[in-house]
Amino acid sequence: MAVYAANQDESLDALVWRTTGGGPAALEAVLAANPGLAAIAAALPEGTPVTIPDTAPAQDERALVNLWD
Repeated sequence: MAVYAANQDESLDALVWRTTGGGPAALEAVLAANPGLAAIAAALPEGTPVTIPDTAPAQDERALVNLWD
């Protein structure tokens, strides 16, 4: 687990994206690890500590397709 501080007026989903690159599944894991955080998730106060569990899924890595290869 890691604890990150929110930037000024950062939403929870933006913080999760910034720290893990994850999407909705990672957001659900973070909400489960931080009870009560959903009530202020629209705009977190600056410096709000948010625990990011190690089990938060990261963004799927997809191979890039280049049209010229």
